[in-house]
Order: sequence, then C-alpha cells, then structure tokens
Amino acid sequence: MSRTTGWLVAGAILIGSMALAALMISLRPEPERRPAPSQVPFAVTAPVEAGEGAIPVHGAGTVRPRAEVDVAAEVGGKVVWVEPAFQSGGRVREDQPLFRLDDADYRNAVERARADLAAQNVELVRAQEEARVARSQYERFKERQAGDGATSEVSPLALGEPQLEAARAALARRRTVLAEAELNLARTEVRAPFDGVVRTESVDVGQFVAAGQGVARLYANDAVEVVVPLSDAAAALLPGLWALRAGDDDRRMAVRVVAAYGDASYSWNGHVDRAETSLDEQTRTIDVIVRVPRPFAPGAPAAGSGNGDEAGETAGGPPLLVGKFVDVEIEGMTPDEYFKLRRAALRPDNEVWAVRGDSVTIVPLQVLQRVDDDVYATGALEAGDRVVTGGIDFATDGMVVRTEAAPAP
Repeated sequence: MSRTTGWLVAGAILIGSMALAALMISLRPEPERRPAPSQVPFAVTAPVEAGEGAIPVHGAGTVRPRAEVDVAAEVGGKVVWVEPAFQSGGRVREDQPLFRLDDADYRNAVERARADLAAQNVELVRAQEEARVARSQYERFKERQAGDGATSEVSPLALGEPQLEAARAALARRRTVLAEAELNLARTEVRAPFDGVVRTESVDVGQFVAAGQGVARLYANDAVEVVVPLSDAAAALLPGLWALRAGDDDRRMAVRVVAAYGDASYSWNGHVDRAETSLDEQTRTIDVIVRVPRPFAPGAPAAGSGNGDEAGETAGGPPLLVGKFVDVEIEGMTPDEYFKLRRAALRPDNEVWAVRGDSVTIVPLQVLQRVDDDVYATGALEAGDRVVTGGIDFATDGMVVRTEAAPAP
C-alpha cells in the first residue's frame, strides 16, 4: 500500500471518530436542574395545649399499713386453742378471739378472791356493829356524866372508828383483788384489736406463752398509706397541704394510686391525709402521706394498661398489697390559665421558642410541673401556638425559620 493510501485511511478513521463523538455528545441526557437549597433553617415544632382542670402532681412510694401492732398475751400460760384464721396471710375481725390460754389457775384465783371478799364483808358488818355498840355505850355514859356535872374526852379508838375504816379499806382492797383476778381471767383469751391481716404468726396449741411475749404481727386492712416524697416545688402545687390534719375528711385532695400486676396496671382512689413537717435530710424532699381506703377491694383497670375495662376484669382485680411500689397522681392546684407542652420545647432559663408566622419569638415561662415528657407552665402563650422541639440548636428573637407546617417555596 502506497504512502498516499495510508494517509487517506488514517484521515477517514479520524473523521469517523470525530463524527461519532459529535453524535454521542448530541445524544447525551440533559442534567437535572435543582433549585439552590434554602438558607432558612428548618425547625421541628409541636403545638401548645391549653390546660384544663387541676394540675396533676406525680410521685411514687411504697404501700405501708395504716396501723400495725404486735399481738401478745397480757398473762402467761399454755395455749389450748388457736383460731384457724390466725396464721400468716389470714384475715381476722375486730374483737375476734385469736387464741386462748389454759385458764384453770386464773379461775381458781377468781374464786379465792370472791371468798376473801365475802369474808371481808362479814368483817365490815362486825366492825360496823361494834362501832354502833361503842357509840351507844358512850352516849349513855355521856348522859350520866352530864347529870353529875363532869365531862371527859373519848378516844376514837374506843368508838371503833379506826377499826371501821380499816374494815372498809380491807373490803375495797378485796374488791380490787377480785377485779384484777377477773381481768387476768379475761386476758387468757386474746382478741383482735381491729379488722386486719396477719403478717406473721408463731403460736400453736401446747406452746407456753409468757406475759408480753409477741407471738404475731397484725396490720389493719381498712386503709393503707403511701409515703410520697415530693420536692418543695411539687408540694407547693397542693393547695391547703399544711392545713391538713390527720383524719380530716372535709379537706381531701383526690389521689389516684396505680400499681402494676403482671402485664397490666390497676388503680385505686385515695386522698392526701397529711404531710410531714420536716425535710428528709438525705433527699431534701417533703413526705406527703396518702391514704387509700378499702385496699382489699379489687383495683380498677388503669387506662392504657391493655387489660380492658370490663366489669368482670374489675371484679377479679388484685388488692393493693402492702409493700407494693406504686405510682401516685395527686390532684393539685387549678390555675386560671396554664398550658401543656412537650418537655423538649423547654430551653434553659425556662424559655420556649414560639414560631409565629415564619419567625421565632422567645417566650419566658413559669414552670409549674414537669411530668415525664410534659411540662405544665404559665406565660405569654396561646393555645395552638407551635413551639420548637428540635431541628435548630440556636435561635434569636425574630429569626426566620421553616417548619413542617410552612415548607420552603
């Protein structure tokens, strides 16, 4: 192949390559055109809700008995009978016999005391009669002396007065001995001081019990108490707390007690009974005492616990057990106007960033209560205002922001 032919082939290849490149360039897709991102920051917001009713004050505590006593016999002796219900976990009624001691010695003591009293009655009658005779003889002697113009003093002993007083005192002593013997006889039967539940018990037939020896522990079942430690800020939301007196039913603050049982939760109604008048030295909290009546009534299914509200389930609910850790919701104060907002919206110094239109307004608040993810507060807000909960870490008054409710154009 000549040199001229080679140059022609090379030129053809070059021209074809250039044509193919031009064709590929002409057929390439147009790049997607996107608008430049907005320079206005995006803020996540949540609405502000208007508060209604009382502000709930939340706390927690452990259920304890309203009253708890050690059961003990006041006299000693051998146990001859025990009530079948008088055992750990058993329930007893007020004044129900719990156990009895052998009373033979005590009945004998009563009979001896009665016999001694009867004998002393005879002694008193004899002393009265001797005193009457002595007084009669003295009166006749005094009349004879008056006729002779002489007078003399008589000793009370001669009239039998000290002897009569001694006989009366001895009779009173014998009555006291009889009353004591009858009381000891009655104490051989130990009775329940109130309606309650037996926590522990260690007595059985044939056992010898000494006077004052504790044999069981009993707690009242008409009501239980929950000690709820509160900060002074939370306690300040309970109106009239320091005016409460134990057992004052006219100034109750309603309380809802919730306890978990299995995979469900149940609630009981109670009230604030009183508050301790000193701070806990360790936690610096105020102990508020909540009383729950009828703790052995079945608890009502708590809302949102997933256990339903059927009457059958309520009837089969558990009791409020002593020693159970429970959540407590106390009905607090009712301000004229307050708001509920997300906890994430609260900024340092108790401020929130409210988005009004497309700009931020910094609003200071007075925080009344923090409960889980909610904050109850008062301030220059309105129901329906949206407050920043995320998306931006810094804001100034009047700063323009975008929100999910107002996307960028």
